Amino acid sequence: MPGPALFDLTGKVAIVTGGSRGIGRAIAERMAEHGARVVVASRKVDACQDVVDVIRSRGGEAIAVACNIGRKPELQNLVDETLKAYGGVDVLVANAAINPHYGSMTAIPDDIFDKMMATNVKSNMWLSHMCIPSMVQRGGGSIIIVSSIGGYRGSAALGTYAITKAADIQLARNLAVEHGPQNIRANCIAPGLVRTDFARALWENPVLYKKRTRDTPLQRIGEPDEIAGAAVFLAAPAGSFTTGQSFVIDGGTLAGSVVHPDD
Repeated sequence: MPGPALFDLTGKVAIVTGGSRGIGRAIAERMAEHGARVVVASRKVDACQDVVDVIRSRGGEAIAVACNIGRKPELQNLVDETLKAYGGVDVLVANAAINPHYGSMTAIPDDIFDKMMATNVKSNMWLSHMCIPSMVQRGGGSIIIVSSIGGYRGSAALGTYAITKAADIQLARNLAVEHGPQNIRANCIAPGLVRTDFARALWENPVLYKKRTRDTPLQRIGEPDEIAGAAVFLAAPAGSFTTGQSFVIDGGTLAGSVVHPDD
């Protein structure tokens, strides 16, 4: 008898933070398309509801929950509302993050550094720990943290953000090791420059945009939907033997720069 379809998420419940736009929205919509019941979370519930309405119009199932990931009680409420609506959690996509400082790390105030570490790293740990008991009860689960290629590179303008994203990669490894025996998998997706509102300051900068598209092997930036497929893979039977990894999706940026003969 054939096994389950590789990318079938029917019966699975997925929480997606930062799910109202950009990469998070693309992941929420694609997971719903593959059968998951999706909890779309972000600070503004109306924006989440817009995504829910789209998912439902396509025959999917979803709910919206307001959640500021920097506030532990709101994270717990997110999990509680998910359990109330759907009875459990199978997939966590920790996508939401902040980057309030653009520039040298020498100029970052201590409170902003602390806020970025708490919001981009500690909140992912908190939310993972809140979801794991339900995953254990359901026989396993998948934790997906959206990191960044910034976690692999130094940056003159995004140094603190890069540190938080490197920490997220290690967080996924630790979760994988600690909870693998309970059939809980944890992985990261590390996108390159993607056309989202979050990264608008980068791709709307004509100098940076020209350099990135010129040097990157595919010679363009990414689109949110090009990240969503990896999340579906990691949540689905196709990714059932994959844990503790970080998947770079960057058009080849980390692989190296294109050589231009006329230079």
